Amino acid sequence: MENCYHTTFCENLDASWIGKEIIMSGWVESIRDHGGVLFLDLRDTTEVLQVVSNDDTLFKGLAKESVVKVHGMIRKRGEDTYNEKLKTGEIELLASSLEVLSSSLHELPFEIRSSREAGEDVRLKYRYLDMRNKKVKDIFLLRHEVLHFLRNKMYDLGFTEIQTPILTASSPEGARDFVVPSRNFKGKFYALPQAPQIYKELLMVGGISKYFQIAPCFRDEDARKDRTLEFYQLDFEMSFVEEEDVLKVGEEIFTDVFQKFSSKEFLSIPFPRLTYQEAMKKYGTDKPDLRNPLIIEDFSEILKNTTFKPFQNSYIKGIIVKDIGDYPNSWFNEIVLFANRIGMPGIGYLTYQSDGTLKGPIDKFLSAEERKSLMQKMKENSVLFFIANQSENVALKFAGQVRCELGRKCNLIDPNVLAFCIVKDFPMFSYDEEKRKLEFCHNPFSLPHHGAKDYETEDPLSILAYQYDFVCNGFEMASGAIRNHDIDSLIKGFEMVGYQKEEVKEKFSSILTAFSYGAPPHGGMAPGLDRILMLLLDEPNLREVQAFPTSASGMDYLMGSPSTLTNLQLKELGIVVEGEEE
Repeated sequence: MENCYHTTFCENLDASWIGKEIIMSGWVESIRDHGGVLFLDLRDTTEVLQVVSNDDTLFKGLAKESVVKVHGMIRKRGEDTYNEKLKTGEIELLASSLEVLSSSLHELPFEIRSSREAGEDVRLKYRYLDMRNKKVKDIFLLRHEVLHFLRNKMYDLGFTEIQTPILTASSPEGARDFVVPSRNFKGKFYALPQAPQIYKELLMVGGISKYFQIAPCFRDEDARKDRTLEFYQLDFEMSFVEEEDVLKVGEEIFTDVFQKFSSKEFLSIPFPRLTYQEAMKKYGTDKPDLRNPLIIEDFSEILKNTTFKPFQNSYIKGIIVKDIGDYPNSWFNEIVLFANRIGMPGIGYLTYQSDGTLKGPIDKFLSAEERKSLMQKMKENSVLFFIANQSENVALKFAGQVRCELGRKCNLIDPNVLAFCIVKDFPMFSYDEEKRKLEFCHNPFSLPHHGAKDYETEDPLSILAYQYDFVCNGFEMASGAIRNHDIDSLIKGFEMVGYQKEEVKEKFSSILTAFSYGAPPHGGMAPGLDRILMLLLDEPNLREVQAFPTSASGMDYLMGSPSTLTNLQLKELGIVVEGEEE
């Protein structure tokens, strides 16, 4: 049995193995000396097995996390020593020999059992050790199962799996590209794909009517809890479809995967459909958490003649919260502090008291008619919070953040519920106040509701597109659109955000030329795999569900990237580094 490293895996061992001789290999998790009887916890890729020896030399000199092979016999543990937390908790291995296959030569940077309590930078630097923690390993085993399930689901739906290139051309798709210098074409660069956008549309032109892939995407953007530099999505596209056809496929995918892998209840199936405008006005965000029952209302009309100066010439939004009027002042002070932290000068509120009057600093500025109108919307012991700003977009943004904070502080959000919704009819364009120019709001390749006719309007902000997002519990889970396959209309859209016609033709020659040979109507979407895992596992950020992510700052502490290149490498690429960033 010299070349045998395993009789079986630990997870397969139970009382039926008692009396059998076996060989087990794995990592030394811990060693304990109980008065001449030595215990070793052996961990393989599946479970932990207790190993026992009466020979005090057998485990001598062993370091934790060394890899060993143990030969011995399975025996029953004493009932008072059962470990119900382990599948192997009723048995143990009485060792007759032990061979060290690989010694652990260093002091551990953290205890494997409690690795998740260590700092993130240390965990990522020693990610291979972090993965030995069962909770961390289980994340990647679940990821494997979810990917397997989704692939089979797409096959069953009749989609064809096709891989698209990683080295491609830079494209203005809303985020910064990662660029790769070319050695053979000095001064020119490849780009890593933000998404396989153009390629999947070219597949539609090529007659692949239903395409999908598990696509890696790269965006040179600052990280946040639900976004990293590199991520994966289930990318799919369909020909000869309308918006509802794509939405139904997306709804089926999300419903099936969460019913399969989550014990949480859906708030609603089918998923509610909201327009972008409705989502913004009611929730202050295009990613609403519908577990939160609070709604933003508009009080601008009621208070249009107010004498309260902070509300004058402003859009006035309000959020009514029931049954909190008797909360202590300290609770409301925390809301005021929150408002200050997000950039608001303050937040006003009124309480509907049991005696039928309103209480609050704003009350003295109200007319009898204003007071009556406000009280008609409120109930006894409720509180009305006001958010005002001269820009309606800013007022809604702040109101959306306050709504989320109130929902959290009032314990209105059920953690065991999945509140999916579909947000659709996004504006084709938005206006950047800082740059003082139009920008694409969602996806530049989307189809306007009335096609090329929409671009004849004098108000481009009124143009709506066949664009949609799937949202769950406040997270964008997927994004998609029906594509604009009309060449002139597509060019016109780019011209409206500042591109010259010839520039558009140069940057997008591949797709424009392809469309000139006959392009079918098509559309698709891309559920985010990392975000699916994040919600399934209730993990706080995407980095927890990725095998080897960068840190929040974008550093890869494991591989040491980003790193410098040698002078020879720079010379081959035709790159001169002018100076280091401070």
